[in-house]
Amino acid sequence: MRRPWIAFFSQTGSEIVSIANALGYWPDAIITNDRPSNIRKINNELQEQHLLATIVNKPLVEDYDEVIGFYKDPIITLHGWLRIMPPSICEKYNIFNGHPGLITEYPELKGKDPQIKAFEREYEEIGSVIHRVTAGVDEGEVIAEASIVNDDFTLEETYGKLKEVSLGLWVNFLNNYLNLK
Repeated sequence: MRRPWIAFFSQTGSEIVSIANALGYWPDAIITNDRPSNIRKINNELQEQHLLATIVNKPLVEDYDEVIGFYKDPIITLHGWLRIMPPSICEKYNIFNGHPGLITEYPELKGKDPQIKAFEREYEEIGSVIHRVTAGVDEGEVIAEASIVNDDFTLEETYGKLKEVSLGLWVNFLNNYLNLK
């Protein structure tokens, strides 16, 4: 039996659309925080989903429990969720974050804008990880990682390559974790 999947995002949600299209399966719920439309544009394909719900911009523990608590033993994934999950929520649920920085090799890529840091520092390889979410930023156990050789990519190419690597990681991870195979 398939586990419920809840996906959170704060930006466009495009990564969720790419993952869902690759899996042939949408999350059971997609949650975003209430942000002004002049700050971001939600992916059109994502807006068409009846699974999309909005919570307050700076959610409290109660807000998270309200949107997650309906599901039995869900897997929760973060895709550009720009909020720190409260410690009690991290302990209560299985939450995973995708991070487009190879933090297993380069810990300095934790935090904001790892793609830019990787590009500027000209690392020999670039990659992405999926890690458990803890109360610390990008501090949880790395569950999966993948990398490619940095072939003197432009910044735009770096973003594109890391997006491809991340998509592959998510598809493999979710296929296994959700028992979709």
